[in-house]
Amino acid sequence: MKIKISDNVLVIAGKYRGKTGKVIRVIKTSGKVVIEKINLVTKHVKKSKANKGERIRFEAPLDASNVMIVCPQCSKPTRIGYLIDKKVKTRICRICKESVDQKVDSAAIKTKKSKKS
Repeated sequence: MKIKISDNVLVIAGKYRGKTGKVIRVIKTSGKVVIEKINLVTKHVKKSKANKGERIRFEAPLDASNVMIVCPQCSKPTRIGYLIDKKVKTRICRICKESVDQKVDSAAIKTKKSKKS
């Protein structure tokens, strides 16, 4: 899948067409993405002895084919291509030919993994 977490995307089909948001989760097995503050749904939770009944609002997944990545350099919705250079595969914008990938701090990733353990 060409869409990754923290990409800015534009919804191109459906109820939320024309809205932009940040990807907070990618579900590769079903080809869906969850976008921040887009496709909010309400779920009613029945009361039990442990907790009271309530309504929960959360972002439901959208199909990845209904969104386009917004290029950080040219700020236009674009298709994504790949540039393979010395065993490094980077995503590039098809319009401006610049890299779409954001630099990832490896130290931040290591601290996230250590917190989960």
